[in-house]
Amino acid sequence: MNQSSFIKINPADSVVVCLRQLNKGETINVDNKEVCVLQDTPAGHKILINDTNKGDNIIKYGYPIGHAMEDLKAGTWVNENNLKTNLSGTLSYEYKPVDEKLNIEKVQRTFKGYVRKNGEVGIRNEVWIVPTVGCVNGIAERLAELLTKETNLEGIDAVHAWHHNYGCSQLSEDHENTRKVLRDMVLHPNAGAVLVLSLGCENNQPDQFEKLLGDYDKDRIKFLITQNVKGDEVEEGMKILRSLYEIAKKDERTECPLSELRVGLKCGGSDGFSGITANPLVGELSDFIVAQGGTSILTEVPEMFGAETILMNRCETPELFEQTVKLVNDFKEYFLSHGEPVGENPSPGNKAGGISTLEDKALGCTQKCGRAPVSGVLGYGDRLKTKGLNLLSAPGNDLVASTALASAGCQIVLFTTGRGTPFGTFIPTMKISTNTNLYNNKPNWIDFNAGELIEGTDMPALLQKFVDKIIAVANGEKTCNEKNGYREISIFKNGVTL
Repeated sequence: MNQSSFIKINPADSVVVCLRQLNKGETINVDNKEVCVLQDTPAGHKILINDTNKGDNIIKYGYPIGHAMEDLKAGTWVNENNLKTNLSGTLSYEYKPVDEKLNIEKVQRTFKGYVRKNGEVGIRNEVWIVPTVGCVNGIAERLAELLTKETNLEGIDAVHAWHHNYGCSQLSEDHENTRKVLRDMVLHPNAGAVLVLSLGCENNQPDQFEKLLGDYDKDRIKFLITQNVKGDEVEEGMKILRSLYEIAKKDERTECPLSELRVGLKCGGSDGFSGITANPLVGELSDFIVAQGGTSILTEVPEMFGAETILMNRCETPELFEQTVKLVNDFKEYFLSHGEPVGENPSPGNKAGGISTLEDKALGCTQKCGRAPVSGVLGYGDRLKTKGLNLLSAPGNDLVASTALASAGCQIVLFTTGRGTPFGTFIPTMKISTNTNLYNNKPNWIDFNAGELIEGTDMPALLQKFVDKIIAVANGEKTCNEKNGYREISIFKNGVTL
């Protein structure tokens, strides 16, 4: 992209996006037409380029992002005060498959990962303590602290206890969601060894949870029920952890093909540049990984609303199409069952950054998955079965969705942001800024700057730089959230607490 004061993303668009603040009275030339700016309009926000009647659709990315709430003149700043979503309830959809070939060359590149006994590959070699219930969080954290001090992390990347509030006093789907996410964590290849720590009387009974693990590596996954310990459960836990540590510290990185890479795709604190810089860059990366035989996962189902047909028509089979329809409509029903409107998603930060409706957000958000066909659809807590692009059921909440991506089997989350955020989930959570100001202002949060795309760097050059960064992180380079020690989990909850 060439430097300019605005960008028209798609030839069919009825708005342009400001690349800098445009002031009242300035004139811009759009498609050989002079448009006078009618209000001071911040960077990332939209300016109407044609007179528009009340009720008419406003187009961005080539698709409607809502309709005008009143008659609007060319040059008007389009925002949540004069633009309203077209979204309502569940819909019926028709499968209109699009067969678009990626036509991306396979490259002879590898990363250095940890090959586990079951053939899965991790990009970290950590010792984890996973509580089956929140009652033992304190013990888990004490054990992690002691093992870290005792070993000084020699031969391993980290020791973590994964604090959560559940495992008891939950019913039906909530209880199963907790069990599935904890199972997925215990089996995750980024962990070289795991202590499953239980109380003993919780709903998530240890013997039943163990059955959920299936045929697991009993040398590297051990259980401790604290109520069954006579005396000091911390010392008993340390005995088990010492033996697990001795196994994990002997693991070594080996060369692995990019086909073994699994990346999660997430955005948060989006702004008007998200759909212009960071999300398209991540989409190019996703297509590159898929073309190498690897895997990417897109989630945030509510942030697909308004762009869902694009994803549905990329499904490889009618069965996947039907699964995607269910994925979308089930989440709409979830909203409606709680008396909440389907289209009220953009946060105050989103709106301040230039995103006015859920369609506006969704059409930018879904660019993170590029153009690859949809090869799989996953329910919440499901583990990956199919390589290629997958869709995953989870909400838009940053930590809940990132935890779900990690639980599905991703080794890293690629998180685009225009506002900035420090958090991380239980796998490396790489932050990609949409603009250079954020990258410069928050170097302790942001790992990579996609803002270069509006400053003269072309997409192929920045993509190559991005691929190099991803491989470096897969090889062991720490992301900002890892350096800062910001790592946590959050499990989706829908029902009552007993």
